[in-house]
Amino acid sequence: MRTLAWQNNWQTIIHNLRVVSDPGDEQGLIDTLSRPEAATVLGFVNAHAMNLVACNSDYYNALSAAHVLLRDGSGMSILYHRLGLLPGLNMDGTDFIPKLLAAFKGRRVAFWGTREPFLTNAVQRCEAIYEVNVVSAHHGFAEVDAYIQLARQLQPELVVLGMGMPKQEAVAARLTAIGVPCLIVCGGAILDFLGGKVTRAPHWVRHIGCEWVFRLMSEPKRLFVRYVVGNPKFLLRTLIFRNVLLRGNLKKTYHLW
Repeated sequence: MRTLAWQNNWQTIIHNLRVVSDPGDEQGLIDTLSRPEAATVLGFVNAHAMNLVACNSDYYNALSAAHVLLRDGSGMSILYHRLGLLPGLNMDGTDFIPKLLAAFKGRRVAFWGTREPFLTNAVQRCEAIYEVNVVSAHHGFAEVDAYIQLARQLQPELVVLGMGMPKQEAVAARLTAIGVPCLIVCGGAILDFLGGKVTRAPHWVRHIGCEWVFRLMSEPKRLFVRYVVGNPKFLLRTLIFRNVLLRGNLKKTYHLW
């Protein structure tokens, strides 16, 4: 039988996703994540992540090793509906991570990602609004070992990685070996948003699931491949994946419509 490599990878990631059903469930998750008993990785899975899962084995291995994965974006909602699954709340990291920061008030936090002056802007804003103690701020372009060294020296309780995919997931997987209880968040562009480099879409645009259009219009050169090329690839893969399940070529664990 033909090897179904990327479909198997998708199956694993979907199995690992934690669907958040309502605001009470979200608050319970925040409470749990804010009291990590070991190094714990939180990742967000959107359409771009699933495209990377299909073609990048190193990224897949790092992402699948995360302790908590959350569904992010309208593309993943489409995938869930095509599989007959309830998608739950949209756990957009740009909205969820600030809630985590609020839960770490007064505690040791590290921001690793983006570049100046946006990194310093993010630090100042979060110290003022969320009253966190930022013990380390470093750009996102160093070698992985540099972040490992910082983690061992400073032992932050929360690490926010704003390096983008796939680097941040690789760094997060390595950080779990430091042996210090902490929450490691793969935050994508969160430090760019917090630092004022990138502007959020209006609420009504986010509500209809079109923030990606706003971001594409804001950064067309950087995001063209991700959205204009990547979104159709993702939608095609959702159809292929559903058909593979319907044919029984993968172990069926979903109730399909």
